[in-house]
Amino acid sequence: MIRRVFFLLSLIIVGVGVVDAQKVSVIPTPLSIEDIQGEFKLGNKLKWYSNTDKQAQKHYQELLTKSLDIKDWNQTSLRKSQIALVLVNQLDSSLIQEEAYELEINKNQIVIKATSEAGLFYGLQSLIQIATDRSNYFSKTLPCVRIHDEPRFGYRGFMLDVSRHFFPKEFVKKQIDALSFFKLNRLHLHLTDAAGWRIEIKKYPRLTEFAAWRTDASWKKWWNGDRKYVEKGSSQGFGGYYTQEDIKEMVAYASKKHITIIPEIEMPGHSEEVLAAYPELSCAGVPYKNSDFCAGNDSVFTFLENVLSEVIELFPSEYIHVGGDEAGKGAWKTCPKCQQRIKENNLKDVDELQSYFMERMNLFLKSKGRKLLGWDEIIQGGLAEGATVMSWRGIEGGIHAVETGHHAVMTPGEFCYFDTYQDAPYTLPEAIGGYLPLEKVYSYDPIISSFTEDQKNLIDGVQANLWTEYVPTTDHVELMIYPRLFALAEVAWTEPARKDWNSFNQKSLQMVELMKKWGYHPFELSQEVGNRVEAKELCEHLARGKKVQYNAPYSSSYIANGDETLTDGIRGGWTYGDKRWQGFISPERLDVIIDLEKIEDIHEISADIMQSPGAEVYLPSQILIEVSEDGENFTTLMNKTFEVEKGSSILIKKYAWEGQASGRFVRFVARSSKDLGGWIFTDEIIIK
Repeated sequence: MIRRVFFLLSLIIVGVGVVDAQKVSVIPTPLSIEDIQGEFKLGNKLKWYSNTDKQAQKHYQELLTKSLDIKDWNQTSLRKSQIALVLVNQLDSSLIQEEAYELEINKNQIVIKATSEAGLFYGLQSLIQIATDRSNYFSKTLPCVRIHDEPRFGYRGFMLDVSRHFFPKEFVKKQIDALSFFKLNRLHLHLTDAAGWRIEIKKYPRLTEFAAWRTDASWKKWWNGDRKYVEKGSSQGFGGYYTQEDIKEMVAYASKKHITIIPEIEMPGHSEEVLAAYPELSCAGVPYKNSDFCAGNDSVFTFLENVLSEVIELFPSEYIHVGGDEAGKGAWKTCPKCQQRIKENNLKDVDELQSYFMERMNLFLKSKGRKLLGWDEIIQGGLAEGATVMSWRGIEGGIHAVETGHHAVMTPGEFCYFDTYQDAPYTLPEAIGGYLPLEKVYSYDPIISSFTEDQKNLIDGVQANLWTEYVPTTDHVELMIYPRLFALAEVAWTEPARKDWNSFNQKSLQMVELMKKWGYHPFELSQEVGNRVEAKELCEHLARGKKVQYNAPYSSSYIANGDETLTDGIRGGWTYGDKRWQGFISPERLDVIIDLEKIEDIHEISADIMQSPGAEVYLPSQILIEVSEDGENFTTLMNKTFEVEKGSSILIKKYAWEGQASGRFVRFVARSSKDLGGWIFTDEIIIK
């Protein structure tokens, strides 16, 4: 990542780039847009010029024909052309990225210049967006502007999980069209996981004859059921996979649009499907027992190297993603082979054994001229030399990577996980939980202020992820992706000083309508409900600002505002991840006493409690409310039990006592169901 702070500041000072968003609507926002007086008239016949090769010229012609309804083409000289796409040796000295471009639309001609085919392609995408009238597909009258543009980050990615629910290659290609339109350049395919193996490996046919097919089409039903696999062709089987010819077709299609497909082959965990097909690769040696490859078994490394050899032949990407996340490693602690491996290599524990595992795979990939990319758990036990970290459990993994001289791709769940709700949960199909609206995605900045310049340059870029446990259909996939991917594209491409939420939101509303006309199924942004009403303003009540005594501790993972959380007047939104909800997981769960500092007349005591079953967050089975004048002798106002329904979606329920009472101290207790267990989350205890 190369910084252009002085140049960007100079643009802002002189006012260049201040162009009416209704006149020029481009996502992601370019580095600079300069207004030129006049309009360019585009007819159905087009004189055009390009000095690119014949294959590229054909591709550009196809794009322009489809996007601008050009029916008659006539290639001519640069001087006589109406549209020119020109490869040059150098652009404006301020533009130094390989993917940079210059676009000028004047009264007589449209010229796109770049030093690379990718730059020309991105310039063309901006032209198409400018020329696209949101109500009529395209416009024949274009505003005259001059654009200088280049990306902030070289890695601008999106991950699609095709294991939990399989999606056909034509659907993947459709998403490649959209990714390229918004100048994203990496498509990460999560090809393997417990729910199904999705890529043909000729050396191991059982991976697609058996491990690619499960007993239920719904991941949720399968995961909560038998978690078994069946033979290909079985009447009860659900699944699918990409043949090697399918992969070659998708890779070639993406390459034409300057997108690199990065394959992910999970290891050592999330490998139940492999170990069902080839149980000898597990610690137990039998199917349906383990989820991690046996790190003490040399045949595991032979298997994985053979698999990766075929994968490398299919994918020319620099990176090969090896997963590395959420490995339980429980079986490794008692497995004789794993313990022997630890002893022979002077390893401290199973975390260092995982590091050993990853280093072996890293060395193999390096021998093939590739680089290892993995989720931030690959840091555990020591990070393999040259490995790149994909930071998902917050930003800490990325910070650790750059502080130790490694590259990182930032994809923290708080901002980049699109399997969460993007609006009020009651308005949308079931999701895994959480709340990530468009504005929250747009607010993300992958660069930490404390980074040195060298560390900033180790942040390769940013990626959004769609896990599909709760996303079974293609229409649902698109609902979850768009328009949030518009925001991620702007985070990845646009300098922060050029971002403007209000302008972007208006452009996104228009772009949603356009995508619908193109056959996509985005979220209806114009009908957005937004965050909880309670979260939008402070709540005044008798306990506001008063001291809270915790008889049971809150979790260190969900401290919210610490000891002040339950009386700070700040209400939570649709997700416990918004740092406003406090989480309790101790055996006693929620048990607090609030000191009102003096005896008060009390008419209501209440708290909202959240349920999010996908994260094992449940409503309480018992609520106890008591008052006291001295803090020692309490009178029970409410002691009620409840039947907790597990349900399937986020629910926020108010638990309240109403009546006449007086006291200085208020005790509020919420206990979990013995059957379900799980977390208790609340945001405020309100006393009136």
